[in-house]
Amino acid sequence: MIEVVPSICSYCGVGCGLGLRVQGDRIIGVEPQSGHPVSQGQLCAKGWSTSFAVDPAQRLVHPLIKERGAFREAGWDETLDLVAEKFREALADGGPTAVGVISCARATNEDNYAAQKFARAVLKTHNIDHCARICHSPSVAGLARTLGSGAMTNGIVDIDLADLILVIGADVTENHAMIGARILRAQDRGAKLIVVDPRKTRLARLADWHLQLRLGTNIALINGLLHIIFAQGWEARDFLDRRCADADALRRHVAGIALDEVVALTGVPEDQLRAVAHAYSHAKAAFLAYGMGITQFQSGTNNVIAVSNLALSCGQIGRPGTGINPLRGQNNVQGACDMGCLPNVFPGYQDVADPAHAAKFTQAWNTSLPTAPGLTSLGMTKAALAGDFRALMILGEDPVLTDPDQNHVARSLAALDFLVVVETAMTETAKLADVVLPAAAFAEKDGSFTNCERRVQRVRRAVPPPGEARTDWQILGALAQRLGQPGLRWPDAEAIFDEMVGLSPMFSAMSYAKLDRHHGLQWPCDGEHPEGSPLLHAERFPLGKARLLPVSQVAPAEVPDADYPFAFTTHRLHFHYGCGSMTRRSPLLERETPTGLLFMHPDDGRGMGLREGQGVRVSSRRGVLETRVHLTDDVPAGTVAMPYHFKEAPCNRLTNDAQDPSTKMPELKACAVAVTALPPGQAPRRLEFDEPAHERL
Repeated sequence: MIEVVPSICSYCGVGCGLGLRVQGDRIIGVEPQSGHPVSQGQLCAKGWSTSFAVDPAQRLVHPLIKERGAFREAGWDETLDLVAEKFREALADGGPTAVGVISCARATNEDNYAAQKFARAVLKTHNIDHCARICHSPSVAGLARTLGSGAMTNGIVDIDLADLILVIGADVTENHAMIGARILRAQDRGAKLIVVDPRKTRLARLADWHLQLRLGTNIALINGLLHIIFAQGWEARDFLDRRCADADALRRHVAGIALDEVVALTGVPEDQLRAVAHAYSHAKAAFLAYGMGITQFQSGTNNVIAVSNLALSCGQIGRPGTGINPLRGQNNVQGACDMGCLPNVFPGYQDVADPAHAAKFTQAWNTSLPTAPGLTSLGMTKAALAGDFRALMILGEDPVLTDPDQNHVARSLAALDFLVVVETAMTETAKLADVVLPAAAFAEKDGSFTNCERRVQRVRRAVPPPGEARTDWQILGALAQRLGQPGLRWPDAEAIFDEMVGLSPMFSAMSYAKLDRHHGLQWPCDGEHPEGSPLLHAERFPLGKARLLPVSQVAPAEVPDADYPFAFTTHRLHFHYGCGSMTRRSPLLERETPTGLLFMHPDDGRGMGLREGQGVRVSSRRGVLETRVHLTDDVPAGTVAMPYHFKEAPCNRLTNDAQDPSTKMPELKACAVAVTALPPGQAPRRLEFDEPAHERL
C-alpha cells in the first residue's frame, strides 16, 4: 500500500508543496500537492527527484570518529561523550569566544532554533551563523536601513497582479523554477519583463528589455535610472511626500550623475536606460525581484539600498503586485535567519545587544547568556587560522565548497583543535572533521520551513531515519545534557516551535494546527495579524517613514589585468543545487550536467584556439582548478562563469573573500582569473588543495 505524506520541497526558497509517496519505510517517489498556493500543483526537475536525496543507500547512518586519519564507526554514547569532552577542553582553554556553531539553511526551523539556543545557552557564545552570510545578509541589512524590515515585502502570488516585472541579478528560471514559470505566464498575459544581468540568462533572452550591464556596476545603473526618473519628473511625488524621508538628498545625488558616464561604465545604451526608467516608473504595479547578483559583492548592502531607492522613488511598494522581493536560494535560509542563527539577533530578530531582549531570554532559558559580540561564519574560520578559535560544530553546511577561497577555508578548518560535522552524506567538509554525526533528512522528521515570501509551512515525518541517524535538535539536546544544560530536551518538534513562538512576537499567533489549516502563514503573524501578513508596508513602514539613502558606485575589489585577464563570476544550474550533496545523488539530474564547466564567450574561445568541451586550467590569486570549457554567448566577451556544485571543479577555490563592511558578505560574484588550454585530449584533473595558483602549462 502506498501512502502520500504532505510536505514541502527541500531545495530552493520557493517552498513548493509536494507529497512523499511512501511504501513501507521507504520513499519511492513524490508528487505535487494540488491546490498548493505557491506551486499550484507543479514541481521542477529537482523537486521531482527529491526521493534520491533522502535514499538510505547513499546516506551516513552511524556516528564516525576519526583516528589516525581514518574514520571508524562508533556508538552514540561514545561519540557524544567525545564531542562534549572536546568542547569542554576548548572552553577551558579559550573561553566561549573560541567555540561556535554554523547552522543549516536546509534544516527545519526547530533544528535552527535548537542550534542557536545551544550556542548561547550551553556554549555561552554568540558565535552562531549560517549560509545567509554569503547569500542575503545584505538584504537584511540594507532593507532594515531603508524600510525597517529585511524580507520579501510581497508574496509570490503578486507576480500574477503585476503589469511589469523587473528582475535584477537573479537567474529565476534556473534557480527558482516555479517563480520563473509564474513570471513567464505573467508576461504571456501582457506584463512587461525587464531583466538586468551581465549574463544572457534564459529569462533575459525572453525579456522585453535585457540590460546587460558590466559585472559589478549595479549601483551605477540604478543611479542612472534614478537620474532619468527625477530629471523627467517621473517619481511618485505624493508617495515620497507622505511615506518617505530624505528624498531631496537622493534627488540631489543622482542629479549630479552624468548619464554618458553611466553608459560608459555599465555598457548599457542610453536609449535602453530611458525606456526602462519610463516603463518602471509608469507601471501601475511593478514587481521587483533580485538575487545574489545584487548581494554577493563587497558593495552588497549598498546595492540593496540602491534597489530600495528605485522602488521607493517610484512608489512601487506597499500594494499588491509591487514590492522589493529578494529571492532566497535555500529552502529554509529565511527560517534560519528568523530563528536567530545570526551572531547579532535572538529569534524573531531581537537584538542581542538590547538589555531587555537579553533579560527575556535569560529568564526563559533559566541560564546566563553571553555578552561578548559574536563572530560570523567567515570570522570563525579566520579566527581559527589565527589560532584564536578552537572548536566548531557545522550542521548541514559544506563551506569547503560554498565559501570563498577554498584553500583558506580548508586551512582554517585544519587549524581547529576539534571539528564536528552533522550531515546526511559525506561532504567535502565532513571529510575534514574529527567526528561526523549522521543526521535525519527533512522527510524523516517533523518541523517547519519558511520560504522566501515569509510563509512558514509544515514538514512531516514520512519514514524513520536510516540506521542510527537522529534529528539535529535531538543531537543538540543530548550534547547539552552532557555539558550540564538540560534546557534543550524537548518531547517533540512541536514543543520547540511553541517555545519559539512564545518568545518571538512576530510569530506569536502561530501554531502547528494553524499552519496545517492555511497551507502555512506569512509572518508577522501576531495579535494584530492573526492570519498572517501576505503584504508588508501597506500603511506604514517599521521605521515610520522609509529612508532614501544616496549610494555611489563601488568597483569590485579585483578587476582583470595582464596576469588575470578575465572577469570571473559564479552561477547555479537548473539541474543542481548547492554543494551537490543532494542533487548529485539523482541519476536523472546528474546525467543532465555531470561535470563542472567554465562558461566562455565563443569569441574568447576562438582567440585561445579552444574547442567545445576542451580541458582548461583556471587560476586566480587564490587557487587553481581544471575543468572543461563550454562556449556560449550566455556570458559577454571578457567574462567567464562557473557553477559551484561540483567538488571536482570547485569554483570557490578561485573566488575572492573581500567583504562588504556592513555584513561581511564576501564578493563571490566578481574576481579576476587566467585561463590556459590543456593539451587536446587531456582530461581535466581534480587538483589538491593549495596547488600553486601561478603554475602554468
